[in-house]
Amino acid sequence: MRGRFNIHRAVIVSVLWAALAPAAFATGAEPDKDVKVDPAPCVAAAAANDDGRIVDVCGALVDNEKTAKGDRVRALTARAAAYGRKDMIDRAIADYDAVLRLDPAFADIFNARGELWRKKGDRPKALADFGAAIRLNPEHPTARGNYKSLAQELERLGALMAVNNRPSFNCATARRPVEKAVCANPELANLDREINAMNIRMVGEATRDSRHAGRVLQRQQDEFIARRNAGFGRPDYDLRKAMKERLDKLLGVDGY
Repeated sequence: MRGRFNIHRAVIVSVLWAALAPAAFATGAEPDKDVKVDPAPCVAAAAANDDGRIVDVCGALVDNEKTAKGDRVRALTARAAAYGRKDMIDRAIADYDAVLRLDPAFADIFNARGELWRKKGDRPKALADFGAAIRLNPEHPTARGNYKSLAQELERLGALMAVNNRPSFNCATARRPVEKAVCANPELANLDREINAMNIRMVGEATRDSRHAGRVLQRQQDEFIARRNAGFGRPDYDLRKAMKERLDKLLGVDGY
């Protein structure tokens, strides 16, 4: 049944390709000097989802100067998708670039390239591609979803950047030596903020089930702060180590 399904898919893709592309071969009694190359192997490889063969046979179609524009676009698109599945992101993006140089009106290609930029970690380029896809097709559901989720992600990152290297308390009002030390060290400041945020979350979750449980957890945090304040400055006290141990305990790391 699976074999019949794959054959059926290959036939469909072949028919669609033939319908959209110019004739693969010239007809008539006299041979045509400008004989077009046959896209069928690339079509079959794409229908079979055979990434290795797609790269080979569709690549040959891309490299052949006699390949018709429509066939070149489809071969590049198939190879780009194969590269993407093989995590060869830069090569996939390069193929999508080539497609858009040939025809810049493909919303699907902008969206696909945007997903690769996002995977690569280049959020601004990803957002630009999703936006371009939506401008070409305002009802493109995948591009709209991608744009919305990425915009929200960038908003959250912006909020995080606003508090990066800042502790949970106001350094302008810090009086204790340990607080001033935390404010002066970005790593310690981030640790303090993470400890405070995790403690607030855990106390809140525990309180919903039991006020007593919430008070117990908050008391543990208060005791940590008291030990930190009292221990700071002593020769045997390592503030960074104490803060990391506290965060690990809140996160349930190392058997806690």
